[in-house]
Amino acid sequence: MLPGRIGRNDFPKDHLTMQRVLVFGASGYVGTHLVPYLAAQGASVRAAARRRGPLEARGWPASVELAAADALTPATLPPVLDGVDVAYYLVHSMAAGPDFPRLDRLAAEHFRDAAAHAGVKRIVYLGGLQPEGATSAHLASRGETGDILRAGSVPVTEVRAGVIIGPGSAAFEVIRDLVFHLPAMVTPSWVRSRSQPIALEDVLAYLARLPEIPETAGAIYDIGGPEVLTYEQLMRQFGELVGRRPVILPLPVLTPRLSSYWLGLVTSVPTNVARALIAGLEHDVLADDAAIRSLIPLPLKTYREAAQAALAIERSADATPRWSEGSMVYRQNRPDFAFYAKRMSGEALTSAGAAAVWREIAAIGGENGYYYLNTLWQVRGCVDRLTGGTGLSRGRRDPQDVAVGDAIDFWRVVAAEPCRRLTLIAEMRLPGSAALEFEMLPDAQGRIRIVVTAYFHPAGAPGLAYWYALTPAHALIFTGLARAIAARAEQASEPGASAAATPPQG
Repeated sequence: MLPGRIGRNDFPKDHLTMQRVLVFGASGYVGTHLVPYLAAQGASVRAAARRRGPLEARGWPASVELAAADALTPATLPPVLDGVDVAYYLVHSMAAGPDFPRLDRLAAEHFRDAAAHAGVKRIVYLGGLQPEGATSAHLASRGETGDILRAGSVPVTEVRAGVIIGPGSAAFEVIRDLVFHLPAMVTPSWVRSRSQPIALEDVLAYLARLPEIPETAGAIYDIGGPEVLTYEQLMRQFGELVGRRPVILPLPVLTPRLSSYWLGLVTSVPTNVARALIAGLEHDVLADDAAIRSLIPLPLKTYREAAQAALAIERSADATPRWSEGSMVYRQNRPDFAFYAKRMSGEALTSAGAAAVWREIAAIGGENGYYYLNTLWQVRGCVDRLTGGTGLSRGRRDPQDVAVGDAIDFWRVVAAEPCRRLTLIAEMRLPGSAALEFEMLPDAQGRIRIVVTAYFHPAGAPGLAYWYALTPAHALIFTGLARAIAARAEQASEPGASAAATPPQG
């Protein structure tokens, strides 16, 4: 998603004296917005994440330098920290599962030491609020990360936030999915816990200002919005904004652990992230924000204003050249379609040349078929026709050539980068929105890794049921499809083979 329209120009440009800023963890929901925000303020920004692909999909200004680095792989850190004055540390490992505290610890140690060696002047770390008596592994890990970073020689400014209201925030997306997916819900008692939700834009403003104020070096600041609300109130107010009135019935027998499994079924927020998040909701999570409000007196948004702004950011986002998490293009411009996508991938390695592989990818569909279990694709086309869709009747404009805007059966081409990537968006009848992406990734041995990935943004409970029902078939189809493309490309590359030769379909 492109968050380039978010931005606040309520402080003088001469505050932005940073020569080079690194946003480490730029593919996350805060980093995705912080990068263009800082660039708009005049900073020279380098954005880093584990993979460049998600960063390239953002469509940020050309002035933003993109880089790949992983804090768990120390050798990747020196190049991205070279010449950096201020480094924003925004990474966490919640999605990795129960081992995330150990991974977070290692990542922080590696980054701390590499930043010191590179001569970084300031680290700004976005952590989590630390309520007294909390037993959450997620909150404890956030606090420990700050301690580890401060143990180094580079001054650290730690910002502790609770619920951030913005597109892609796990807490906000849980609220969105519950309100849109369930007209009535039985919830744990934590829906009565209190929080101090803060608008994404206000978080960005704090993050941008803090490193330019000398006395913030070595300090820890709580940040929060102007209201204290329960999670039940958050859901009800969001429901009022989008025309929904959810029935919420709190039950004390639903523990955080049980509710985390329940959320994994009824929301699209990644299960490990939702589980870590829910574990911290047994306590009130409030901010002691007097220090930062006296230092940086922002006109903070209310929760309702923040939620309205989040929906407006999505509506104003520009189209992305390929699939990107949360992109409205791939959600049919429907805010009720889940921000996070369910996904399934299959892959295969091939020694065939790039041109041969691309030729097979570009020719998929129409009279050429789908190479693997084609009968199932035909059945899916018949189901689509019976439910009012186009089915496979549209075929292809050309049996080999492919271009953006082409219809291929019940797909539409939204990106076609020869020998790199083909992205299709579904125009079939679905309880949600789907995309199918083919990628060609060269490896160190000169081979090509063909990756076929399906993305699905469910629309409510029917969408989730649809995805879970087809998961076994998807696990078979996409791996088989990647292997079939590899086999066809290799056969076409054999000496004496015709470019038009078509191996038998699986």
